[in-house]
Amino acid sequence: MLRLVLLVGLVLGALAACTPSYENNGSGKVYRIRGDESKVQFRMLDSVNSLRSAAGLSTVQLNAQLNAAAATHSRDMSVQNRPWHFGSDGSSPLDRAQRAGFYGPFLGEAISESYETELETLSAWMGQPGTRSVIMDTQARNMGFSWFQENNGKIWWTLEMGG
Repeated sequence: MLRLVLLVGLVLGALAACTPSYENNGSGKVYRIRGDESKVQFRMLDSVNSLRSAAGLSTVQLNAQLNAAAATHSRDMSVQNRPWHFGSDGSSPLDRAQRAGFYGPFLGEAISESYETELETLSAWMGQPGTRSVIMDTQARNMGFSWFQENNGKIWWTLEMGG
């Protein structure tokens, strides 16, 4: 366990060297996601795969359908103004994955409402047993990851894992 914690810190520290975009909104720094969204998705994918590899687990690949389900839910959480797993229409994570065209085994979802970077969010998820178990599921082969950023800088993150 100590080895995994040390590796998480090392991986996140190395990836944090990738300079994020910050702006000052008068009340402090706000992380802004600008430009090519695939860069953020691949940073998350690389980080997740580093953690999984360190634990002896197989790597995962980005899945377009799970990315779409994650994007839909991130925007919907913003509309509802609450981080939770159910859509405003009552949909579950499995419902959203299937609507987006993912028919493999759906393994779980991690969500967050923050002003932090994707790597800080992953670190927080790894610190919680429930979300860590989703990310480190031994059956995982596919991952979806997306977000919605409000004008005030708040980011709604969603990560989906599938078999």
